[in-house]
Amino acid sequence: MTGALLLALGLLLGTLLSIGPANAAPTVANAQKDVNRLRTSAAATYEAANESKIKVEKLQRETEALKKNELSVRAKRDKAQTLLAKIAIAQYKGSGFGENFSLLFSRDPTQYLADAGALEIVGRQYSTQLRSFASAQQRLVATQLIVRDRTAKLQIEQRRFNSEVASAKADLKKAENILASLKKEDRDKLAKKESARENKILSSSKLYAKNYKGDSSRGSQALKFALKQVGDIYVWAAAGPTRWDCSGLTMRAFQQAGISLPHSSRVQIGYGKPISYKALKPGDLVFFGRPISHVAIYTGGGKMVQAPRAGKRVEVVPFTLKFGAKPFVGARRL
Repeated sequence: MTGALLLALGLLLGTLLSIGPANAAPTVANAQKDVNRLRTSAAATYEAANESKIKVEKLQRETEALKKNELSVRAKRDKAQTLLAKIAIAQYKGSGFGENFSLLFSRDPTQYLADAGALEIVGRQYSTQLRSFASAQQRLVATQLIVRDRTAKLQIEQRRFNSEVASAKADLKKAENILASLKKEDRDKLAKKESARENKILSSSKLYAKNYKGDSSRGSQALKFALKQVGDIYVWAAAGPTRWDCSGLTMRAFQQAGISLPHSSRVQIGYGKPISYKALKPGDLVFFGRPISHVAIYTGGGKMVQAPRAGKRVEVVPFTLKFGAKPFVGARRL
């Protein structure tokens, strides 16, 4: 019995020793993969937030305009109401207590005058004023309903925006926590590898940017601007002069070519002419993700310039039908 137990323990110990080192190495590698995944996820969520921000700003403008219109409509309604109030008082004084006695106790004389009985009392000479008041009142009610609708939509979109930003920040925080959980030597090892990898990409990107000639087309002008930003860091919602997110870079690049774009990859794809994968030319915008969460500028030669995600810089990288896990979904020529 003792011999069997010792044999079993020996086998178990041997198994643990054999799998221990194998598991230790992937832990660090998996940490880097998880960090990259979370940073990419954060960038995608931030692009969703960019779209939500545009919607929020649009709804804010519409709501403010509607509120101003409501004040104007209310002023017209109040003017008509004041006139009817004067008519009500004059009618009351001229008719004795009889049928108009209830006006004395009415909270709103104009409401009383708005019904058919009141119309008979005040006569046809006041029907125009009554119609004017009724029309103004209807416009005011309609305007108030629209304001409430826009305000509700604004609140919903604002909550969505806040949620997306919070989610992206949470992903970045998780990435930080993963790195912090590693041993210092492992963390330093990862940092060294990442630095070497990024420096290699930066070096080749700068060389490409230096040698790019281009032409006088709008796409080429935008591309030249984007290539000048190689090496600048990625920061969400940034649009220059030294920090960029993906759609902020493309927005400013085409602004230099005289083309106005919104700060959102999901909205930018609605601009320009659709271009097939095989027809791409330098200066075309290329989009990735379902839903769209990344945009870059095709440079030609099977490459593109982009501001990819947190932890990276503006770079020139190979253009493929997939940017990480995000599929290529279309291109636009402006």
